[in-house]
Amino acid sequence: MNDVVKFLVENWYLLIAGVGVAVAVGFMLYHFFKLPTKEQIAKIKEWLLYAVTEAEKELGGGTGQLKLRQVYDLFVQRFPAVAAVISFDTFSLWVDEALEQMREMLAKNEQVAAYVENCFLVQEISEGVAIDG
Repeated sequence: MNDVVKFLVENWYLLIAGVGVAVAVGFMLYHFFKLPTKEQIAKIKEWLLYAVTEAEKELGGGTGQLKLRQVYDLFVQRFPAVAAVISFDTFSLWVDEALEQMREMLAKNEQVAAYVENCFLVQEISEGVAIDG
């Protein structure tokens, strides 16, 4: 029998351990290089602007924690790999930035403000709250 084959047969566990270590290192490198880049973060922040606007439209003012929870749940569904790598604190900062952008849009753009507020008006009318006699 060849010396190399004899060595492999006698030390097969070393070969398996080496392959396992190589796979673990490869997996760690894959996840490291899969971390969000600036471009990916910019796209996520654009999506967050949409998500916070929709949450504002649905839930209205004074429901900050509920809106944050709703946006986070949608974020985890939409971007599970990113959600696994960033902290909730980082996510909260991104949401705060998106909220600032949304407030600026609502102040500057009447159509956006009407889009968000129209939902409340329709909801209040359907509930009989805003019907004037």
